Amino acid sequence: MARTLLVVDNLSDWAPYYPSEQLITFEDYLATEQVASDQHVRVINLCRSYCYLSDGYYCSLLAEARGHNVIPSVKVLSDLDRGDLYRLHLEGLSKALSKAVESQDQQTKITLHSYFGTPPKPAFQELTGILFERFSCPVLKITLQHFPAVNKWEISELQAISHHSLDEAAETHFAAALDKFSKKVWCKDRPKKPSRFDLAMLINPEEKMPPSNRGALKKFITAGRQLGIDVELISPQHYARLPEFDGLFIRETTGINHHTYRFSKKAEAEGIMVIDDPTSMLRCTNKIYLADLFRTHRVPAPKTWLLHKDNAVHLDNLVNSTNFPIVIKIPDGSFSRGVVKVQNRQELEVNVAELFKQSALLLAQEFLYTDFDWRIGILNNQALYACRYYMVKNHWQIYRYGGSKVDMGKFDTLPTFEAPKAVLEAALKATQPIGNGLYGVDVKEKDGKGFVIEVNDNPSIDRGVEDLYLGDELYHLIMAEFLRRMENRCKGDK
Repeated sequence: MARTLLVVDNLSDWAPYYPSEQLITFEDYLATEQVASDQHVRVINLCRSYCYLSDGYYCSLLAEARGHNVIPSVKVLSDLDRGDLYRLHLEGLSKALSKAVESQDQQTKITLHSYFGTPPKPAFQELTGILFERFSCPVLKITLQHFPAVNKWEISELQAISHHSLDEAAETHFAAALDKFSKKVWCKDRPKKPSRFDLAMLINPEEKMPPSNRGALKKFITAGRQLGIDVELISPQHYARLPEFDGLFIRETTGINHHTYRFSKKAEAEGIMVIDDPTSMLRCTNKIYLADLFRTHRVPAPKTWLLHKDNAVHLDNLVNSTNFPIVIKIPDGSFSRGVVKVQNRQELEVNVAELFKQSALLLAQEFLYTDFDWRIGILNNQALYACRYYMVKNHWQIYRYGGSKVDMGKFDTLPTFEAPKAVLEAALKATQPIGNGLYGVDVKEKDGKGFVIEVNDNPSIDRGVEDLYLGDELYHLIMAEFLRRMENRCKGDK
């Protein structure tokens, strides 16, 4: 389990707040011997000054030298000390910034404080949440400036400040944010059996079609507890907390140009066991890569062609090589998005032109009609579950999108031994060159043969769907694999 230390210059600095057993002065932290390596330690540096070579600076420096996870880090302090450095990390904030200031028409300058990523006013939550991910500080002073000549708001200054400088009202906001961020470090909870490992499960409460519904998340948490794993749900704004955990389980739809990939990369860099691992994400999220991988390893799949934006001859070759209908896909589509079926040359040219706006390469596949697609769930090269996802009525896909409405076909869940042998063999062969993570392999069965459509690195596991045959055992098997891998990491094995 993670241990949290609140480091202050003087115990009197904590007078406005509740007593805490985790409270320690910088002088005592300086004299403290290294904590056992098998225990995660989080240091919240609340010293009065973060200036270069101050006690606050040395607190963060020593914490990093001791392998502790510290907020703020030395890198953050160094970046915030120079405007030219922190401005390098302010790209991609225009949308959140515009949303934050949309009701501030009469102002030209706004100064606000962010307490562990939480602002006093909800309107600034998205902006401060992103800034906390990039500059994790207990208190971040943010100055926003409006430039009338170009009618644009910008972040003109960022500064890490001490909670000691806050007034009474701000102290209340700070205490509430610290209480939430540090899991009520000053409260004495009822004694409970300590868990052997801590597992973070990344979710996004706002996601409309998450890979696991609430019922499944509860099942994962229960299964983990039974195995001695404390499973905690985290969301995108908890990026800075990753080093507290022994493992990361991503239960949010993944993407490469997305925070899920950054979470996975950081976990890997910290030596944290992660599913989905970055390599699996890279390999599975791009259908171009999968097509070449299947061809190289002779994985049975529908006939596939690559189309390049600047090569019109590709369309001629495609039309001469197969019959209509043909399926066209963007490389990184999911849940049947970015996939179209064309019936003739005219439809092909129109749809390809539209899809080329999203990607320089497209995938074309022969159309294999079946009443359903097999989904084989695989973990560590072993088949876990088998589902049949049926096409939506009067449609050729499992999903059909109509405005804000999404229709989904029916499903069956079977034991893996009842799935056709050819389907299981094709699915297992497809994942072997990718890795040993958790995958969902989509396979079409035609004339007694299995044809792999794609491999998903973040497969759906919903209560009442994929678990209909195995029940609680499905969640137990997945958590048991996390336990095995985390134990192996403790022993120094990979």
